[in-house]
Amino acid sequence: MIFTRRFRPHPRARRMACLLAALTVGGALATEHAGADDAKVLRIITWADYVPAELIAQFARESGIQVQVTLSNNEEMISKLRATGGAGFDLAQPSQDRIIEAQQEFRIYKPLDASKVRLEEFVPELLETVKRNATVDGKLYALPYVWGTEGLIYNSKRTKITDYTDLCRPDLKGKTAVRLKRPTLMAFALASGKDPFALYGNTKAYTALMDQVGRTLIACKPNLRFFYDNKDQLLNGVRSGEIDAAMAWDSGGWGLNRTNPDIKFINPRSGSIAWMDTFVLPARGRNDAGAYAWINFVMRPENAARVAKSVGNFTAAKGADQLADARLRAQFAETFPDGLKNIKWYPAIPAGLEEIEGAVLDRIKAAN
Repeated sequence: MIFTRRFRPHPRARRMACLLAALTVGGALATEHAGADDAKVLRIITWADYVPAELIAQFARESGIQVQVTLSNNEEMISKLRATGGAGFDLAQPSQDRIIEAQQEFRIYKPLDASKVRLEEFVPELLETVKRNATVDGKLYALPYVWGTEGLIYNSKRTKITDYTDLCRPDLKGKTAVRLKRPTLMAFALASGKDPFALYGNTKAYTALMDQVGRTLIACKPNLRFFYDNKDQLLNGVRSGEIDAAMAWDSGGWGLNRTNPDIKFINPRSGSIAWMDTFVLPARGRNDAGAYAWINFVMRPENAARVAKSVGNFTAAKGADQLADARLRAQFAETFPDGLKNIKWYPAIPAGLEEIEGAVLDRIKAAN
C-alpha cells in the first residue's frame, strides 16, 4: 500500500493546462543545445511538477548530468515524438493507456532494459499493471511513476451519494458537476453495471454502451451546474456552495476535506477509476544511461516522497508510504478501506475508441 501525497491540479488541472514551454533547469539552456555532451544532458518531456527543481539539483550533484524539462500532456508528447520519429527527448512520461497504440502506429519508443532498473523499488502491483498495458510484441515499453484516482466528492451537510449516477438524482438538480471527458463516460458506464474496458475489443458493443451512457448524461444535464474544465473551477464551486456533489480527483477531494471536514471524497460503489503516468524511452533519445540513472534516482523512497509532495499524487515507489503525511494516510484509509481492490485501472486504448467517445460527448454538449 502506498500513501504519497497529491495536492496538485489534476489532478490534472495544473497538468492539463498544457504547459508546453521548455523549462531550462540545472544549467541547461535549450532542448537542442548545440555541442552539448549527450551523456551530460537529460531531456525529459513530462507533466507539471513531476521533476522538482530540488531533485534536479541533487541529481546533477550526484551524477554530473544536467536535466532539461519540457512540460506537456499526453497528446503533445505523442505529437512531438511522432513529428521527430522519437527524437528530441531522452525520457517521456505518457499515461500507461496511451503507449501501445502510439508505439504500434508510430514506433516512437524503444524497449526498456529492465536489467538497468532497480525493479525492487517499485510497488509490485503497479509494476504488473503497467506491464499488462505497455508490453508490445513481448517487449516492455514503460515503468510506473505517478498515479491517482477519480471518484466522488459531496458536502455531507447537504447530501450523501454512493455512486456516479447519484449525481443525477432529482434532489440534486442544478447542484452537481462532471467533466465533459471520457472519464465521465467510463464512470457512468461502470455505475450502470457494465464494464466498458471489457468491451474494448468489441466495437459494436462498445458503441452501444457509449450511446446508452450518452442518453443517461443528456437526461442528467438539468442536474449539472456546469461541465468543469479544471480543478480550480470545481473546487471553487464546492467551496462556495454552488456545487453539492461532483466527480473529482482524489487530491482535490482530500484537499477540500482538510479545510472543511463536511466535504467527503469517496470511492464509488462501482469503483474509482485510476490513471498512471510512466517512464518511457523515446526511440531516438541520445542518453539512455542518463534516463535509467534518473529513474533509479527518483524511485528511491526518500526521493519519491519528494516527488509526491511536489505533484500531490501517489508514486509507484515502494516504501514511500512510510514518509507520507499522517493525515493523508488517514484520508486514504478512510476512502479506500480495502486498499486498491475496488479501483479500475485504465487499460490501453485501442485505435478508434476515442472517436466513438468523441461523437457521444459532442451529442451531450449539443443537447438542450
